[in-house]
Amino acid sequence: MTTVLARLPDSGDPELLFLLFHGVGATAEHMTVLAQRLAQEYPQAAVLCIDAPDDFDAAPGSGGKQWFSIQGITDDNRPQRVAAALPRFVAAVRALQLRFAMDWPRTALFGFSQGAIMALEAVQAEPALAGRVLAFSGRHATLPDHAPRDTCVHLLHGMDDRVVPPEPAVEAARRLVALGGDVTADVLPGIGHDLDPRLIERAIDQLRSFLPRRAWREAFEAAPVVSRPASSRDLED
Repeated sequence: MTTVLARLPDSGDPELLFLLFHGVGATAEHMTVLAQRLAQEYPQAAVLCIDAPDDFDAAPGSGGKQWFSIQGITDDNRPQRVAAALPRFVAAVRALQLRFAMDWPRTALFGFSQGAIMALEAVQAEPALAGRVLAFSGRHATLPDHAPRDTCVHLLHGMDDRVVPPEPAVEAARRLVALGGDVTADVLPGIGHDLDPRLIERAIDQLRSFLPRRAWREAFEAAPVVSRPASSRDLED
């Protein structure tokens, strides 16, 4: 597996770790536009694009990579293929967290298409892996039966995507909300199966503005409890 380092802070240690995972048949370079935008917005982040470990078997010699094969893939066998690939994916994330001495709440996973599938399923399977997942043009391999604890999931999709239609992502978002998860779903018109600049900007907006439930919980736990003096009404009651 190759790690393509997009950017490190000009000075000081990184304060955030952003890991980017490409789609099937592509390489880490496909995520460069997103990496550059993240580095611009978050200059103290370490932003890395990650190559999938296996050669793209649907086009031998193309130079493309994959986490799992899509040859003969169906809704029935996709979950098994994803599950088989997850240990290496999780190990890659853990190794980079160790390398940069970064804890999981300050780690965000960004995936496109197959990379999004892997990121979404990784936080479902592995507790305390990342504080956020931003999934572009992807979906869960199976409809979630639980919400990942203290992980924000942001689903970003083009309405005109014919490769990975947006309906499964919307259905998963509804399920995660019902399960008490932190989730957003943005489906934008006029966009197909592409890492479109409009989706990238929406992702930046979610990073800036979406406040995780964890932050609310920690704020309330840290807030001092102030006893209110009894009033005459209290005494009368």
